[in-house]
Amino acid sequence: MIGGLVALKIEPALMKQLGHGRRTVLVTGTNGKSTTTRMTAAALETIDAVVTQADGANMDAGIVAALATDLKAPLAAIEVDELHTPHVADALDPQAIVLLNLTRDQLDRVGEINMIERKLREGLKRHPDAVIVANCDDVLVTSAAYDNPNVVWVAAGAGWANDSVSCPRTGEPIVREGDHWYSTGSDFARPKPDWWVDGENLYGPDGLVIPMKLTLPGRANRGNAAQAVAAAVALGADPEKAAAAASVVEEIAGRYKTVQVGPHSVHMLLAKNPAGWQEALSMIDPTVDGLVIAVNGQVPDGEDLSWLWDVRFEHFEGVQVVAAGERGTDLAVRLTYAGVEHTLVPDPLKAIASCPPGRVEVLANYTAFRDLNTAIARRAAHA
Repeated sequence: MIGGLVALKIEPALMKQLGHGRRTVLVTGTNGKSTTTRMTAAALETIDAVVTQADGANMDAGIVAALATDLKAPLAAIEVDELHTPHVADALDPQAIVLLNLTRDQLDRVGEINMIERKLREGLKRHPDAVIVANCDDVLVTSAAYDNPNVVWVAAGAGWANDSVSCPRTGEPIVREGDHWYSTGSDFARPKPDWWVDGENLYGPDGLVIPMKLTLPGRANRGNAAQAVAAAVALGADPEKAAAAASVVEEIAGRYKTVQVGPHSVHMLLAKNPAGWQEALSMIDPTVDGLVIAVNGQVPDGEDLSWLWDVRFEHFEGVQVVAAGERGTDLAVRLTYAGVEHTLVPDPLKAIASCPPGRVEVLANYTAFRDLNTAIARRAAHA
């Protein structure tokens, strides 16, 4: 980000200048931004050269730094923090904006989620020509996109519904009937999707069916891929080529990778908020030899960890669980109330070492994940 920080001090309008003449896709939402941006970039590469972030730096300085890496690339796939999306869209005038999901996140930094939805809704109104690729399974995303004239609806899934029990437009209850949902206070309801996925295929307009087997695990990543393909198709990509390209995306900045740490094969997962934790926990293999859950409470993580009580930790019978991280004691209290037998080893690397030899799943929030990756790299360098 440092190059972008310095450049914006010199020329505050640099983002707009770097975006001029490019066909750009913005990707935003609470969870899945980095993965979906990588998939979107891969799908767009079937058309032409693409500039994108390599590391998920999704605020102004990181976006400027990414755009500056290739001044000639005609396409851009840019990850954007939800709070920054309106003014970034104003600067880059994107051809497509991907809206993944909106759930509670870092209350001490981001604030109340309905406020984010309202800001996004107002920002999108300024871009009536952009294709909005919106997840119709997410009530808040649907509300943000609902009034736009050019929306492509994707049934990308919404495993976390605790932040959308009431209509963001009327305050009336949201009623759910299977995949469908509607507000009791208006005609606001789940739109009919143009794209959707199941366990085998991606389905699109005009009877399109594309077999899709992803490298990445989890139902959420199938939804991410569907939105990435829909965005690329909106810019002219061939659907089958776009789906094939998105399907082979694997590790994203260390997420989902497997590394050998002594006698342990360690699979790394990142989660940053209740919805992300719930999705990541569903990916845990119950046959593993150990599960390390590492939690920090630094500024990038959010210093308020009350969200731990919203996450269901109750389904780890038979798995050896170790609580770790700077706020491992907070986690240990939550695990105790969930009835999960566990040990407390604050250092995540030592927590891994405390597990029986074999396969270990590690689930960590942002700085715990970052610091553990650094520690593993140092250990390997001195081996």
